[in-house]
Amino acid sequence: MKYLLILGDGMADEPIPELGGKTPLEVAKKPNMDRIAREGRCGMMRTVPDSQEPGSDVANMSILGYDPDKYYTSRGALEAVSMGVPFGPADLAYRCNFVTIENGKMKDFAAGHISSEEGRQLFASLQERLKDFGVKLYPGVSYRNVLMLPNGKGSVTKAPHDIVGELIDPYLPTGDDAAELHRYMVISYDVFANHPVNKARIAAGKNPANMIWPWSGGAKPAMPAFSEMFGKKGAVISAVDLLFGIARCAGMDVVKVPGATGYLDTDYLGKAKAAVETLKGDADFVYMHVEATDEAGHLGSVEEKIKAIERLDEAVGYILDHFDGCVMLMPDHPTPIAKKTHTRDPVPFAVLGLEGKDAVSVYTEKEIAEKGSYGMVRSVDLLKMIFAEN
Repeated sequence: MKYLLILGDGMADEPIPELGGKTPLEVAKKPNMDRIAREGRCGMMRTVPDSQEPGSDVANMSILGYDPDKYYTSRGALEAVSMGVPFGPADLAYRCNFVTIENGKMKDFAAGHISSEEGRQLFASLQERLKDFGVKLYPGVSYRNVLMLPNGKGSVTKAPHDIVGELIDPYLPTGDDAAELHRYMVISYDVFANHPVNKARIAAGKNPANMIWPWSGGAKPAMPAFSEMFGKKGAVISAVDLLFGIARCAGMDVVKVPGATGYLDTDYLGKAKAAVETLKGDADFVYMHVEATDEAGHLGSVEEKIKAIERLDEAVGYILDHFDGCVMLMPDHPTPIAKKTHTRDPVPFAVLGLEGKDAVSVYTEKEIAEKGSYGMVRSVDLLKMIFAEN
């Protein structure tokens, strides 16, 4: 048996008044997801321990079988591992967003989803100003970057996507590294103010990337190999460094797909084809992660979330037509349109290709919560449970 897990990041939601009290999953046309639920078995899953903040880092690590209370250090550390940056034993890696600050408020946690090339130009100018401080900046994909702090001691930080529209002062870093991080944030504001990249963005009606926002810093994680835990060779398909970081820490193969952007315009079908081809090789398990549904939730866009679900469903259709194995479908956490950020509520999952089925007829939060025969499952137990059924 081979296994494919399809992860729609942030795909679950809450009832939305403008949809008549339905969720995007209830409204979207998704015959292939519904088929998985109708012909397979379903359940609800808790992906975030009470001890952790709800986020894609903790949730995806947990779904892959790694207890975040044992193995999680920070989002920044996972992304740094993915990017292959030098990571010493005394270093702390912080996730570092480009953001848009306006009138002292967090206007945009992603700086208008700035392009990676624009980000590289901004970081080059900022690194020149910071060359005597010892700190290193590493550009990633779009607004997602890494700040490596030598001899870091740690800091309490806030994810920028959690404070959109709010004054930033109450959420600035606190703790041992705070003064240093504040200094770099202030310098970035100065460097970016009249930067050619931002002048061009403003002229084009786009949000400027006028400051960095470091958050979720930690040391390099140490995790057992996925193959040692489950006796299976695994691979991860994604467009974001976070998932690739988890994969590298777990000794799983990293599969990058041309056209996969980590945004609404990602190549859904390209990911599906890559997943099927990877499983034709020596991989026993593929984790296909799609970020677009989460981005739509952060944007608070009902239309884009429904569209992302429907485009993902087309990719699911390709998988069902070309892969004869166990297919799992789930979000990592909800990203409700109304809240524009993650919550820790349980999420619906469906499994097709193993024995048995239940009374579920469509893939929605309510239907699966009421009729799923798996009941409530801890995400860290999911793969162990599924692999044991074969």
